[in-house]
Amino acid sequence: MARKLIAGNWKMNGQGPQLDFFDDLVNEIAEVDVDILICPPATLIERCARAADSTLIAIGGQDCHVNEKGAHTGDVSAGMLKDAGASFVIVGHSERRADHGETSAIVKAKAEAVLASGLTPVICVGETLAERESGEAERVVVEQMLASLPDEASDRCEIAYEPVWAIGTGKVASTDDILQMHSALNNALPSGVSARLLYGGSVKPDNAAAILSLHHVDGALVGGASLKASDFASIIKNSIR
Repeated sequence: MARKLIAGNWKMNGQGPQLDFFDDLVNEIAEVDVDILICPPATLIERCARAADSTLIAIGGQDCHVNEKGAHTGDVSAGMLKDAGASFVIVGHSERRADHGETSAIVKAKAEAVLASGLTPVICVGETLAERESGEAERVVVEQMLASLPDEASDRCEIAYEPVWAIGTGKVASTDDILQMHSALNNALPSGVSARLLYGGSVKPDNAAAILSLHHVDGALVGGASLKASDFASIIKNSIR
């Protein structure tokens, strides 16, 4: 059984005072047999990496550019994130796909850039409400995953399934829906690829245990509930029950 990964995506939230999170989280949890990841805004990565030093908490970026360097004002490369202390990078989040028009081809290029820099990509996939209601959810999400995986996909890839309609809405896919999608993704992984499959979409302390106990759910990508140490700690604890 894969060691679970509980990842927090702070999105565009957090400034200096948010760094108290790390002391609070460490005080909430003892040593646990779970991988823990926090992806803060780029402005906080270096400070978070220092705050998380000597703990079990890894730090990641929320996005990167496909290129290593160049004339790309406002962008950040995977190498820069690594230099700041990141070891993971989220790519292809639905908010990037929707707000910035990122295609699966772009996500694939970003994932390849992440791997080339020695980091681990967390590749996000998910369907809209219209795609689910039309019965196309499984086909759409599997095709999205396959089109977003690097050509040389390795064991250093993670996959996060986040139904778009459940992100930040308070809605959560049913356990049957999650189980069916995660099973489909696991069955569709190319030969030789062994990625952990995370579930995201309004994961909270009160639903985490039920979600994380499902077959082929190897962790969670947590949004708003990752901003409060006590809530995030509760999700971590629920992942090992």
